[in-house]
Amino acid sequence: MTRTTLAPVSGAHVPLRVPRAHRVLRTLTVASCVPYLSLKIAWISGSRIGIPDGSVLLEHRALMAVANSVTVLMDGAVIVLALLLTQAWGRRVPAWLLATPVWIAGGLLLPIMVGFPVQLLTHAVTGAEPQRAGSKPFLDEWVFGVVYPGFIVQGLAVGTLFVLYARERWGHVWRGVVWDLPEAATGRTLKMTAMAAAVLALFPATMHLLWACGATTGLSATRIEQRTADFYVLEGVNALFVATALAGALLLAFRPVPALRVRTPLAMAWLGSGAVGCWGIWLLIAAVLPGAEEGERASGLMALTYAVGVIIGLLVITGTASFVRRRGA
Repeated sequence: MTRTTLAPVSGAHVPLRVPRAHRVLRTLTVASCVPYLSLKIAWISGSRIGIPDGSVLLEHRALMAVANSVTVLMDGAVIVLALLLTQAWGRRVPAWLLATPVWIAGGLLLPIMVGFPVQLLTHAVTGAEPQRAGSKPFLDEWVFGVVYPGFIVQGLAVGTLFVLYARERWGHVWRGVVWDLPEAATGRTLKMTAMAAAVLALFPATMHLLWACGATTGLSATRIEQRTADFYVLEGVNALFVATALAGALLLAFRPVPALRVRTPLAMAWLGSGAVGCWGIWLLIAAVLPGAEEGERASGLMALTYAVGVIIGLLVITGTASFVRRRGA
């Protein structure tokens, strides 16, 4: 296999036969999307399967139809990614056009991949209920048990396919240890974005840790009433990803651990920035959606926490992209 740079590949030798492991991962990806897509299409068509009486999802049908249509396209994009990563024509796709949707998909799936198993473990150990008694219903519990494992399989399968793809096409970018990196690779952009992210990260990291520990500062009235063990777990996971993104950026930019392999902080910055930035966008959109009653809307401090998380994610991925571009050159 001819090693290529970050520029689009033209004329590169590509095997005609897709390896068996790639085909299996592609099939797993497509199969894992079926439950989610089936439910969403059913809801768009007017079905109430999995939606209990009194659910907030029944209060704003037009808005939910639009939201469900968007998420169908998003999950469909995962299937397109699986095809792209296992076909010869996928080697000719420009780097940014491939990396951007993979970063977004990973950022949305990773908090579920980490948080859902921890939630299940918490329920098993503590006997905690996933929903507080008397709270307004959202979805039947079996829906999460069907959909979330599918998300986990999607993340693992597409993530593995991307690693295999990237190792062939850009493997030289993360070879070696950080101390051997030329100064040009860790340029001003990476250092400036890492420092800016470090300053901003103090705010969302503090808020997520406070909420994970039981504080009610800045939470809306409804959120305070409906907190369960799942809420505390997810807030802890959010704080963890802020720390991961920040640590990866700083370790890569300033190289305080000379023997550290380049791939370690690069992976931390990539995964952490996606989880913080993309999940922050998702939470921010949910926070500002119209139609919620007073007390049910996310508070201003909650929305600000999510918005700052988005900025941190964009800063870290900008610095990381600058590093990859310079190293690839």
